[in-house]
Amino acid sequence: MNKVYFDEKIASTYDQDSRFMFVPEVLDPIVDFLASLAGGGSALEFGIGTGRVALPLAERCHKIHGIDISSAMLDQLSKKPGAERISTTEGSFASTRVNTKFQVVYLIYNTITNLTSQEEQIACFQNAADHLESGGHFVIELIVPRLQDLASGERVRPFHIGEDHFGFDEYTDFNGQILYSHHYWNDEGSFRKFSAPYRWVWPSELDLMARLAGLSLSARYGGWNREPFTDESTSHVSVWEKEDTR
Repeated sequence: MNKVYFDEKIASTYDQDSRFMFVPEVLDPIVDFLASLAGGGSALEFGIGTGRVALPLAERCHKIHGIDISSAMLDQLSKKPGAERISTTEGSFASTRVNTKFQVVYLIYNTITNLTSQEEQIACFQNAADHLESGGHFVIELIVPRLQDLASGERVRPFHIGEDHFGFDEYTDFNGQILYSHHYWNDEGSFRKFSAPYRWVWPSELDLMARLAGLSLSARYGGWNREPFTDESTSHVSVWEKEDTR
């Protein structure tokens, strides 16, 4: 199976293509939430990308480190003001280790689905647990699969239709929980395309992965403003805690 990898072409336009995620009403609640858990201490981001969250969070934490498999994304981060506050390591966040413990490890914007096997996702939880201090927290933001919205025999559903971007999910493997997301951007009449596989994962499945790694569910919300998580929630922010043995 192809892997999710953001090369130089994707990295060079990532911030512009994702500009809706940088607006204060989206970004500020994320930073507030993570800063409250870190308590001014240290945080590790799995899939740090171009630093959308890490850069403002670094202004409120003692230490920020990020892991990302894409050297091109890390290069974009390194060029930004404030990047000197952040240390980074190139590698898979399922297995790459940093010789430091953190108060918070976080993995947001559906990025755990970039790991396209259950084994890799389990390894990710163990990696997070291994990096946490006693009493620390692992945070994931993730969509809730909406398979009930698919009509009988349907495999393709749009998730965004805008003036300059069209996005469609194609469900290719229900047993393996694999879908391909297809993005099309309109650049003055010409289209750019990016497609990649993702493994969707249920909240209950995440909780089991956490238990295998020695983590327990601390809270689950319907969003970064700590909205209640209900049957109608389309995404969740989940927090697991490492046992405090101090």
